[in-house]
Amino acid sequence: MLRIVAATDFSPAAERAVQRAALLAMQLKAELHLLHVVHPVSLYPGQELEPGVLMQYEKNLQEASGDRLGVLAAMLHDHYGLQPHTATRIGRAHSKISDYAQTVSADLVVCGARGEATLLDLVLGSTASRLLRTADCPVLVVKNRGIAPYNQALVAVDFSPSSAAVFVTALTIAHGARVEALYVYDLTLEEQMRQAGLDEATITDFRARATAEMGRRLDDLVAGQSDDRPVTHHLMAGYPAAAICERVTALPADLVVLGRYGRSGVQELLLGSVSKDVATAADCDILVVVPPRGQPAGPEK
Repeated sequence: MLRIVAATDFSPAAERAVQRAALLAMQLKAELHLLHVVHPVSLYPGQELEPGVLMQYEKNLQEASGDRLGVLAAMLHDHYGLQPHTATRIGRAHSKISDYAQTVSADLVVCGARGEATLLDLVLGSTASRLLRTADCPVLVVKNRGIAPYNQALVAVDFSPSSAAVFVTALTIAHGARVEALYVYDLTLEEQMRQAGLDEATITDFRARATAEMGRRLDDLVAGQSDDRPVTHHLMAGYPAAAICERVTALPADLVVLGRYGRSGVQELLLGSVSKDVATAADCDILVVVPPRGQPAGPEK
């Protein structure tokens, strides 16, 4: 984890995201980038300016934003001993953040769950949710009110090809925290089996065999990690998003880590997916991991 990009619109939520990014950069000895994206006037319906006025307006906004980033960078230097890079862009926030992260080969993007342009977010879809769909590196959405080292991370795995990357990334980000790997046996499948006319004995036997196999794979996953910290695993039956949120409360966890792609290989966040539902419902930080470049997103062979 060499480079971390923290996106900020200077709102309280973004301030917490920047503090989290700075703490991670200090812990991981990573390079920190602070980025602010100026909303162009064209994103506000009915608002038009003369070309010359528009150019001056955007230039002034970028300069003012650059000054605010400079103050923020100085504060982070004083508190964390960091030398952050600062940058401003003009355009749609999620697109420019993704582009910047790709340009600097970022290993992580950190953002707040909700920014100051709340009404605009409701119209266009929040920057965080759009960023989760477009970024080609892991995205950490900061929801926790307090900024302290993580204490308990919950890692949701489904044994798709990205599960190993999800687990390894969790161990890196949850620096020094307890880690639990969670597999949820999806009860939706049993509903489909009943609709297909299968008897309860067959369904019960299928669940027993499936959960036993997943338990063995959880054992292997935990045993294969080289970290000395406490790493446990848990298997439960339920509907994945709801079960993950239930487990967050039970532990309790202050970080949930999960993949953007499921076993289907379809980008889950396009619809009402597990990742999107958890990111919306959970009240702790959410880290969404994409498969490493070149790795397939579909089911294991």
